[in-house]
Amino acid sequence: MKLNEAGLSKTFFRIRRLSRKLWIRAALIAMLAVVAALLARPLSRYVPDAIANNLSEGSVSEIVKIIASSMLAVTIFSLSIMVAARQTASSQVTPRSHQVLIEDSTTQSVLASFLGAFIFSLVSLIVIDTGYYTGRSSAVILFFTLVVVALVVAAILRWIDQLSDLGSVLETTRRIEDAALAAVRERVDWPCLGARPLTEGQLEIPARALTIPAWTTGYVQHVDLAALVEGAADSSGQVFLMAAPGMFVTEGDPLILHTGDLKDATARKAFTIGGHRVFDQDPRFGVIVLTEIAQRALSPGINDPGTAIDVISRLVRVLREFRDERAPNEREGPHFPSIWIPPVTSEDLVRDAFDSIARDGASTIEVQVRLQKALATLAAGEDRAMREAALAASDRALRITLPEQIIEEHRDWLRRVAVAKSD
Repeated sequence: MKLNEAGLSKTFFRIRRLSRKLWIRAALIAMLAVVAALLARPLSRYVPDAIANNLSEGSVSEIVKIIASSMLAVTIFSLSIMVAARQTASSQVTPRSHQVLIEDSTTQSVLASFLGAFIFSLVSLIVIDTGYYTGRSSAVILFFTLVVVALVVAAILRWIDQLSDLGSVLETTRRIEDAALAAVRERVDWPCLGARPLTEGQLEIPARALTIPAWTTGYVQHVDLAALVEGAADSSGQVFLMAAPGMFVTEGDPLILHTGDLKDATARKAFTIGGHRVFDQDPRFGVIVLTEIAQRALSPGINDPGTAIDVISRLVRVLREFRDERAPNEREGPHFPSIWIPPVTSEDLVRDAFDSIARDGASTIEVQVRLQKALATLAAGEDRAMREAALAASDRALRITLPEQIIEEHRDWLRRVAVAKSD
């Protein structure tokens, strides 16, 4: 297994998070105005005389004014649509879905094109009014303006296609599934993020280990294991992480135990702790958000078992990709052998995925049948830990289905399709 250390570094994590910000993309397009101003005079010598003689500053200025006025209205309208889609998803899907909507690449690119074109127009108008551009320079500005117009036209076409599904339950669920799959596949490729599994009962932490407490309260969003290894390299000690990405820590709780001379400052640089969970490095979060969609669909106010069944199918696709991190890595040894981290287990994911659905859908026979079939599919896989977790979940789901909620014929149906048999 070849690890891409950049994928685990805090710097890469921050760059990836920053690239999902709307203002970053808008600023890149707006920078075209600055580039145009810097290159206008050097490139003006290459403008043919035929174009330069037939082009005036006023004509370019009028085009830029049209873009500025129209893009302001389009940007405000598009932002209102995005806010409405976010509110719809929060009320009908789950509030945790806002991350995938805000960070959606297509939506951000479209809005950035509109906002960037507006800023480009403002900057260009200011420079034009200063008299900086000559006749030939105006031709260069016209070229950059046409590039921006082409970007806007392409963005409008993408936006029209995007609007048909934006904020819908089906599309939002699909995006969350994609985010969950990406996190699961990352953990399959990098079991325990390249460290050793810190499993309770199988490893005794030395009594001489020193403690580095959490310096704030929140969720662990990211851990840069390479930075921890580098910080503890001189001491050749062991580093035991008490909290993995997705875990909640409170200020003063033990965050790291180590037997070397790891500094608190190194730990602060390696850990990213925030106010909410993120999908990166946290496969359980994606599974939990999918389960929340099914729970809301099964609530009395919505009563939509079809969505719950759809979510169960998506959860099967996600969990079939997973391999228990406690199992020996057949491809390579740990990339960071001196670091130990709590593993993500098959039991964790199966409980996160199905226990709540089994409870909230206990009286809905079609949901229970689909749930048992899903668990039977997982139990038929090659991963032993997943098979055991699916069998246990099947038994729990059967026992939670109360006799007074489902008639005996339906209970017999459940027993026939269930991979576990419960009295």
